Amino acid sequence: MGTVFSFDVRDIGDGARVGAALGAAVASLHRADELFSTYRPGSQLMRLGRGELDRADCAPEVAEVLELCAAAERESEGWFTTRYAGGLDPTGLVKGWAVERAARTIAAAGAGRVCLNGGGDVQLLGGPWRVGIADPLSPGALALVVEARDDLGVATSGPAERGCHVIDPRTGEAPVGGLASITVVCPAGLTVADTRATAAYAMGERARDWLEALPDTEGFAVTADGATWTTGGFHRHTAEVHA
Repeated sequence: MGTVFSFDVRDIGDGARVGAALGAAVASLHRADELFSTYRPGSQLMRLGRGELDRADCAPEVAEVLELCAAAERESEGWFTTRYAGGLDPTGLVKGWAVERAARTIAAAGAGRVCLNGGGDVQLLGGPWRVGIADPLSPGALALVVEARDDLGVATSGPAERGCHVIDPRTGEAPVGGLASITVVCPAGLTVADTRATAAYAMGERARDWLEALPDTEGFAVTADGATWTTGGFHRHTAEVHA
């Protein structure tokens, strides 16, 4: 998926069982890349988009992801979409889905605490955990620290790491809402947090009201001029940053 993944597994219990699950989790991430890569011409996603493969003939994971994408599109009233420039691109959901699934595989094997970071999007299981959120305007600095006492998905969207890769679906161009980054946290998991962060970044200034209306969802944004805002309950997920 063109990024780095890191695992932090604690309270392991049965080491052999958890070790096997860790191997399965890594394999599942590679499989997700093989199925959904937009850079591999032979991936099932690319073949499906070109009309060379019917949806019914794809792996079960493809139908699962596309159904989740359709639900995210409905929830966001089209701000999250898989349709761009005539193609099919569910990558705004795939990474979060793959990371959450891999983390839950490890936890199901008996690990009490799992932190899986996929390119800055993090699935936390068990707790406590502390996760730093990068300051998009100051490379190497933290904007804040998220503190999780239980399961939490933490997803950040913005152009700081990879340039602008989120498109306003209404214009086909980069969003003009003035956000440098937006972080969304959801106890439901990283799949949901990832799609909501993607949609929120595309919305720009509309994102705050939209996030406030969603259940069990909080957001933190850094604007292009360095200002910040949070939704009303985000403070419940923050900790002090210590030098």
